[in-house]
Amino acid sequence: MKAVILVAGSGKRLRPLTYTRPKPMIPIAGKPLLQIILELLKENAGISDIFLIVGHEQEQISGYFQDGSQFGLNIQYITQGEQLGTGHAALCAKGAIQSESFLLMNGDILISGKVLTGLIKKYESLPQSSLISIIKAPDPSIYGIVKFDKDSEDAIKIIEKPKGKEISGDPWTNAGLYIFNQKIFDAIQKTSKSPRGEIEITDSIQILINQGESIKIHKIEDYWLDLGKPWDLLDANRYLLNQIEPKMQGTVEENVKIIGKVGIGKGTIVRSGSYLVGPLFIGENSDLGPNCYIRDSCSIGNNVRIGNACEIKNSIIFDHSTIPHLSYVGDSVIGSHVNLGAGTITANLRFDKKTIQVLIKGERMDSGRRKMGTMIGDFSQTGIGATIMPGVKIGPHSIVGSNATVFEDVPPNSVFMGKKRD
Repeated sequence: MKAVILVAGSGKRLRPLTYTRPKPMIPIAGKPLLQIILELLKENAGISDIFLIVGHEQEQISGYFQDGSQFGLNIQYITQGEQLGTGHAALCAKGAIQSESFLLMNGDILISGKVLTGLIKKYESLPQSSLISIIKAPDPSIYGIVKFDKDSEDAIKIIEKPKGKEISGDPWTNAGLYIFNQKIFDAIQKTSKSPRGEIEITDSIQILINQGESIKIHKIEDYWLDLGKPWDLLDANRYLLNQIEPKMQGTVEENVKIIGKVGIGKGTIVRSGSYLVGPLFIGENSDLGPNCYIRDSCSIGNNVRIGNACEIKNSIIFDHSTIPHLSYVGDSVIGSHVNLGAGTITANLRFDKKTIQVLIKGERMDSGRRKMGTMIGDFSQTGIGATIMPGVKIGPHSIVGSNATVFEDVPPNSVFMGKKRD
């Protein structure tokens, strides 16, 4: 079987990180999300022939994976010139897919290996059917609800982006993981654009259902996460850090305390007086300490500098970033080549203990978290004593001045010197 992975989207909800990279190239626990997906497919589904539907910043994907041979894969790239929805993206693979059936997967979901083995096993028992994976999602309104016959497990109806009374009971939602035969391409070509101007794969599946084709559901009852919001990255990071077996390959000086699962990459040095509490991943050629405190599910990239009296908690720090001294970074994602001035603080808790609101695509979203820090885009920097309030984001190539308090998002390529909020 071959796999088609949809990775063309611009990932607007994960800006500022996706201004400068495709969402599937965001590093989590030391690897890009897409690499994690591809390794899962190879190890748990035996799939090594991969078609990547690319678009936004596609050169980063093809430059990293190339032909896939270094990963034991055969990867081919198909460009989705105009992004017209998931159905349109899948249709781009029509000429390349010669096998009768193939796996189709959104490139921004994280699943366990058990999910894939279960899907393949079910397909092998029902080789004439297509499969749609379903999940009990916490917010069904942002996914398509899948109604099905409980006895036959035949999908009956799919409601994309349901509202109001369409959400009733405890619905199962579309999980973005399928196995299709060639008939899906004909259905996509018959599919009209949705109200938001896209060709939805779920509408194409509904066409197959209406034609009497066999579409079976596959219930996901193991780990699944849609990485659609900033805080999802922290959840994914925590999950992955608890799955991997850490390797100690760097240099640890005397008087360093290490507790729990802590991996340290080649060429990295942890200096005296530092205190590390796992699970943690620390990449290669990084320099930590002296006297730093890193704890509670952190991923530190390659060539990162974390200096004296810094505390990093439940955060992801991308490659080549510097947090040199006297700073606190909590519940945050820091892009690459970021430089935080001395005494920079990422606030992560409101005085009233309410959940943190985050501005996403122009609308305030409730993170559901009492603790949420910041997201900082690539090549940005802060001056000494800067404070970033909970849930506030800073775009790439931006500067926050000394002693500034940032209450609102800072756009890309901006200089913010500390104007007070009204």
